[in-house]
Amino acid sequence: MQINNLNPCPKCHKPVLWQGNSSRPFCSERCRLEDLGAWSDESYRVAENPLEEEGSSWTDEGVT
Repeated sequence: MQINNLNPCPKCHKPVLWQGNSSRPFCSERCRLEDLGAWSDESYRVAENPLEEEGSSWTDEGVT
């Protein structure tokens, strides 16, 4: 039994057949390149926790 899984393209949200798609998870090379461009011009960013002051997270409690 073969199941055809359709997932939405992360860029345009068009349903995409996963198997046999060389651009997966995107629907096309165009959406794939648009997404890459958004990362390269920093439209997308990975969230970062603010840096703690040096040593503020270190304690000597519990050390014998």
